[in-house]
Amino acid sequence: MRKLHLLWTTGEKDVAMKVIFPYLVNAKANGWWDEINLIIWGPSAKLTGGDLDIHRQLKDMFDSGITVEACQACTDAYQVTEKLITLGITVRYMGGPFTEYLSGSDKVITF
Repeated sequence: MRKLHLLWTTGEKDVAMKVIFPYLVNAKANGWWDEINLIIWGPSAKLTGGDLDIHRQLKDMFDSGITVEACQACTDAYQVTEKLITLGITVRYMGGPFTEYLSGSDKVITF
């Protein structure tokens, strides 16, 4: 099984809307990866918490089968934990899980 984890750290909306999200949606639609997981970490948590365009794109990703999780330390720091949970994002402390992703056979890319 080919699994991709994309670590999204930037708070720049253009990067999300014009690079990250289109790639993930197209990768899922075209079967380039069996499973795709978006990880929200750092300033991307703040952006996600307050941007309706991002919310709409995340819903489309959920609908296509892409999983989304966020670092709780980051969401707590930006005071958006409850908002992201409400959006359907799995919020948890990510240090351990991310280390497992890096140590295993899954592919990890960062933005």
